[in-house]
Amino acid sequence: MYRIWGYVSEYSLLLVAGALVALVWANLDPASYHALVDLVLVEDAPIGEAVAEGGSVQHVLTLHFLVNDVFMAFFFAIAGKEVWEALILERGSLRGRKALTPLIATAGGMAGPVAVYLGLAAWLGILPEVGHGWAVPTATDIAFSYLVGRLVFGPDHPAIRFLLLLAIADDAAGLLILAIFYPTAELQPLWLLLSAGAAGAAFLAFNWLPRRLDRGRPLRPASTWVRGRLGFWPYALAGAASWYGFQEAGIHPALGLLPVIPAVPHADRAFGIFAEAESHLHDLLNRIEHALKRPVEVMLFFFGLMNAGVEFSAIAAPTWLVFLGLLVGKPVGIFALGWLAARPLGFGLPRGMRLADLVALGCVAAIGFTVALFVATVAFEQGPLQDAAKMGALFSFGAAGVAILAGRLLRVERVQRPAR
Repeated sequence: MYRIWGYVSEYSLLLVAGALVALVWANLDPASYHALVDLVLVEDAPIGEAVAEGGSVQHVLTLHFLVNDVFMAFFFAIAGKEVWEALILERGSLRGRKALTPLIATAGGMAGPVAVYLGLAAWLGILPEVGHGWAVPTATDIAFSYLVGRLVFGPDHPAIRFLLLLAIADDAAGLLILAIFYPTAELQPLWLLLSAGAAGAAFLAFNWLPRRLDRGRPLRPASTWVRGRLGFWPYALAGAASWYGFQEAGIHPALGLLPVIPAVPHADRAFGIFAEAESHLHDLLNRIEHALKRPVEVMLFFFGLMNAGVEFSAIAAPTWLVFLGLLVGKPVGIFALGWLAARPLGFGLPRGMRLADLVALGCVAAIGFTVALFVATVAFEQGPLQDAAKMGALFSFGAAGVAILAGRLLRVERVQRPAR
């Protein structure tokens, strides 16, 4: 087993470092920090933020756009790969009766934060002003939640697998929310034909056709030639076309690589994003993920740097709406619907997991951080509301301490197999 610090350095350290640098910089010298974030790289570019000028619209490529809309597409592609495998593979973790309780608990983990956020906003009389941010506290940060979950439950507790199932399902729902409820411009759905066409052409020409030609040929020469000569390039070109289609369609382009994932040849099984055995899978989809892993970690540093620079004076009502939505709504929603699925509906919990463990797990899942920050940037225009919501996402780190305390109060038994 890896040591806990290994997980921090591998999945989280650069993101935390970027966020800390941004927080310190924005509070010491906000002018220079925002000058960096809004730095214009190319004034009239084929991609970038749409700016109306002289009756026409041109794209301005800023550093913030490059990180949030281009670099983060690779982050969401890795998350999408895990969701795709969990859904499509015969033994995928989100298929069958075994996944029903985590899936139903996920619904509670999204509905609870929305209810708390909107309920408090209505009670405070600010619902029209902040209502568009309802999705910010629905997120679960899979890497940080997994890290804290291991601290609370131990690496081999059945609640860890439950948590991963919940986080993957949460990611899938979050991607749908971003695509449906947070368009970046006026929707132009015909542009999605470019994304669908690029993904379909890549699948037919470089996946389906070689396998069709190799029928009855044990050495599989066509598939071998495609893998050896072309590798990932057809899918990279399809991904670029799909990304551009999303941008022009008015859907957040960070989701633009998702349609291409099903087109890439993949293994017949998956071990999960944090499983050591995953590194031994050498199908093209997993090779692409392995190649992206280190660059994405660096990209997450810049994501933290570009998005976490919030002045402490920005703390306002949306901060507490997001924070309480995560810290209260997540655990309550997960426990309520998890109990409903496990007991009245009879789907049960994994062997060795108690209902009390579900409470602690809900606190672990309340860490929103990465995706909550991202949603805050698209839910609100740049300004005080966005900054306040971002601060709530940063405050969700406090759920880690609550989860550890809950684990001790509920007498959660840490499970770790003895080393051989």
